[in-house]
Amino acid sequence: MTASSPLSSSAPTRVAGTDGLELRKPHEMIVMVPRSARVTLTARRIYTVLLQVSQARLTAMASMPLADFMFEAPLAAVLRTTGSDGADRTAAKRYLGEMRSLEVDWESTAPGDGVKWRGFSMLSEVALEVRRGETWVSWSFPPSIMTALREPSRWARIELDVLARLSTYAAIALYEICVRYRDNPGGVTSRKPVGWWTDALSNLPGGDRREWRKFKNERVKEAVAEINQETDLEIELIEHRQGRVVDEVQFAVRRRARSPFATSADKPVDANLVLRAETLGIREIKLDGLIKEFGDDRVREQLDALERRAANNSLRAVDNAYSYLRSLLRNEREAPAPADADEEQDLESPPAQPTADAAVPPDAAANTTAATVAAESTTPITPADSAGERIRMMRREIEALPQAQRQVWVDRALQALATKGLLTAIVSRRAAQGDVMHGLLGSMVVQTYAAATYGADWNTV
Repeated sequence: MTASSPLSSSAPTRVAGTDGLELRKPHEMIVMVPRSARVTLTARRIYTVLLQVSQARLTAMASMPLADFMFEAPLAAVLRTTGSDGADRTAAKRYLGEMRSLEVDWESTAPGDGVKWRGFSMLSEVALEVRRGETWVSWSFPPSIMTALREPSRWARIELDVLARLSTYAAIALYEICVRYRDNPGGVTSRKPVGWWTDALSNLPGGDRREWRKFKNERVKEAVAEINQETDLEIELIEHRQGRVVDEVQFAVRRRARSPFATSADKPVDANLVLRAETLGIREIKLDGLIKEFGDDRVREQLDALERRAANNSLRAVDNAYSYLRSLLRNEREAPAPADADEEQDLESPPAQPTADAAVPPDAAANTTAATVAAESTTPITPADSAGERIRMMRREIEALPQAQRQVWVDRALQALATKGLLTAIVSRRAAQGDVMHGLLGSMVVQTYAAATYGADWNTV
């Protein structure tokens, strides 16, 4: 698979045709061989989530951030994205601290590519801090990894919900190698010496030096069986012999129909979603309740609406973001289906704004009248695709501006957020780091620029 350009959307990457989160893992990062210490299963899962969260942030940014840029997310959300129930939190803190000094070799699976980066630390920097009673993790990567994540020329599509179902380190490592060949016409991985495979599938520094027969029986067979059972791949071990000795190995890889392996109850949570909600002042524990009741896809859609509503200077400020989001979701559930599936209410026309949790009982929230909606919003109902395209066009224009000109609109957006009481410490920190086109701040930048450049009705048909 080849990419022509990085993603332009600020939303986290999702897998086409599924409900899962996706990491576009660069080919040069497919094989990770520990050099200085053992890498545990939990640590590898956490690291994959850090890569996915970072890639979603990087592709939403107009340019590569400075060298001291730090990504961040609630630790509990990171763990839950791995499929963990949070019981590994103490161990996770230790693993994160170790990743700064833990060195690995990164290697491509392509024939002749060899080692891409030797002796890289998994993380350049990592920090843990408690904010409002919750543990947050901040991290950064070496510059080469940052560049590869933001603009991968070739990548493998890694589905995080699949990784959450694989229970051994060898299974995860083998799946990430084989998934690159999911759509390969040849249907086989590269042919490599057995020592290469024991290094690639082992979590020990220097690899597993036992003879291939023992490694195959204790690690590879189990990994193959689990991949065939839990993923949309069917793989088969192919051994090549020199006389009676197996000297090279490859795997046949076939795609098969995806089964409903994961239910909505055990799909991993999206750490990016939690981060966006926190920016608006919605605590993770409250967001959890909404996700359980409505599902993360519906929460994500209405969170988009809330971000744009909060950024709209023509509407009054949202006093209670959680209550407002809950009302959006409940109104959506109670509303009749539209006659034309391609038409829906524009994101700038939300239901009447609640002022506090207690002020919006379920029955009242579900019965917000159309008259109230029309009275509050100045934007008419338009086809969602047209509105979305205009927003994307504005985003592209802003990203094409010189840094100094773009900063003018960022400053105006920050001032508007401060006026609305929405300039939180998280927003300020991201703005200082140059992460200005993501989430609430990104919506406000678009609104401010577009209204000043094209007029208040820039997003109407």
